[in-house]
Amino acid sequence: MKHAGEDTEGHVVNTHAHDHEHDHVHDHGHDDHNHEHAHDHDGHSHGHHHHDHDHHGHDHEHPGGLRGFLHGLFVPHSHDAADSVDEAMESSAQGIRALKISLAVLAVTSLLQLAVFLFSGSVALLADTIHNFSDALTAVPLWVAFVLSRRAATRTYNYGFGRAEDLAGLFIVAMVALSAVVAAVESVIRIFQPQPLANLGWVLAAGLIGFAGNEIVAVYRIRVGKEIGSAALVADGVHARTDGFTSLAVVVGVIGVWLGFPLADPIIGILISITIFVLLWGTVRDIGRRLLDGVDPSLVERTEAVIAPVAPAGSTARLRWAGHRLHVEVAAPADPSWTMTEFAGMTRSVEEAVRTGIRNVGTVLVVARQP
Repeated sequence: MKHAGEDTEGHVVNTHAHDHEHDHVHDHGHDDHNHEHAHDHDGHSHGHHHHDHDHHGHDHEHPGGLRGFLHGLFVPHSHDAADSVDEAMESSAQGIRALKISLAVLAVTSLLQLAVFLFSGSVALLADTIHNFSDALTAVPLWVAFVLSRRAATRTYNYGFGRAEDLAGLFIVAMVALSAVVAAVESVIRIFQPQPLANLGWVLAAGLIGFAGNEIVAVYRIRVGKEIGSAALVADGVHARTDGFTSLAVVVGVIGVWLGFPLADPIIGILISITIFVLLWGTVRDIGRRLLDGVDPSLVERTEAVIAPVAPAGSTARLRWAGHRLHVEVAAPADPSWTMTEFAGMTRSVEEAVRTGIRNVGTVLVVARQP
């Protein structure tokens, strides 16, 4: 069996491209075992299923004092959550259970707020309720996407179904944007056609309920996310926490009405809608970049830095995401004196360096380019 061949461009291609899928505990595969090793002898490439190694040092600092407190509140400690793979969530029943519980808590919170809105008429409360309800519904497509992403790659979908999560993200963006538009329109109508608010005490209570429900979800998601190593679940917890503080804006609107400023309620409703759009823009940008195979340049630089000690000088890396799986291709300048054994040893060292130094790695492909 060869360990290196040439692709259509004359590159020597390493055969050790490993795709790490953790659908089960130790779900490796040979045809005669419960393993899944895909061998393509014509192309001299092999897919192996192993466990990712996630060893990272703490090479960054966090602010102290009040700034540090706020940083820790909204940015829980992790190793670059924006880059973190959701491998644990994809394969762990505990992660999916967290989605179910989050859905239930946010659904109950939204229904309680909706009941108060029906007899209070607070558009600020309506904006917050719609937002919380849409957030609860986003657990459904995410759940479906995580289930799909656990399916094995096929001859048609060679890289698996990781992009299902990105498509679910587009649906989520559309739902959240629609909720913001509806809430903004209702608020504008109330500015020009003001209506008296009733049961302000209940509206105040509903705002506090929204805060409490979101904070419960935030604490739970962050705790479970850290336990299973899911940065996406941690990020969802932070999102719920920001939604909780948005609910407190409803409380501010009620206080404004009590103080003799009746327009405070619709104005707060508009501000909530604007806040949703501002937060939404970052999500749209991230999803769009991933769909176009974009990555953070610093991640490429970090990858090239970790392979530098074991790869030939001048080696470069290319990366792309498929859902939360990071596919890495390393191009190393070819050395005519290499033997097959030496090349295979170098590629194994490069792969180990990538998996040790970089999170979220799905496949690693090493090619030798002509100098």
